[in-house]
Amino acid sequence: MAKNILTLCLVALTLCHLTIAFEPKPLQDFCVADPTSPARVNGFACKNPMLVQANDFFFSGLNIAGNTSNPVGSKVTPVTVAQLPGLNTLGIAMARVDYEPWGVNPPHVHPRASEILTVLEGSLLAGFVTSNPENRLITKVLHKGDAFVFPMGLVHFQRNMGYGKAVAIAALSSQNPGIITIANTVFGSNPSIAVEVLAKAFQVDKNIVDQLQSKF
Repeated sequence: MAKNILTLCLVALTLCHLTIAFEPKPLQDFCVADPTSPARVNGFACKNPMLVQANDFFFSGLNIAGNTSNPVGSKVTPVTVAQLPGLNTLGIAMARVDYEPWGVNPPHVHPRASEILTVLEGSLLAGFVTSNPENRLITKVLHKGDAFVFPMGLVHFQRNMGYGKAVAIAALSSQNPGIITIANTVFGSNPSIAVEVLAKAFQVDKNIVDQLQSKF
């Protein structure tokens, strides 16, 4: 019996350690980002708390529709630590996404965050792809008031399924979730990935790779 209790205690301690390692508890009330600081840390150094103002915790503009007149027909308005310094160390961010009719938020990855997307207007096809080797596509048509989760690090996308505009709000589990848009990253890197590499990877002719790279 004592051995079983000891084992359970060790498991509990291990889980506590993993939880703390993943998202440590704050050591102070807040740490407003100070982008002017010369300190180099994983994130931003803290602004002097005596100089912090209400505006450090404030963002205005999510009521304004984004400009969707672009080739993909969507626009993301982010609210990360770059736009809202008070998010520093809090582990959260959000974004507004606007979609033209049939517009697409192209396949992309957030390397540092999971995401929950809530539809405010219109209807969206939302989906993500599981990792290798299954590469299973999981999709759902969402309507006003529906929410859908994209797990951290998985390729995901949305498409407006209606003839009117659509709007969604995304919440993310990082102050700086990052974004890797697949097409831009692969075909628009600087310097460019060798045509021979991409042609082999995508099993297409080199001329097609040249054409795709020219668009990015």
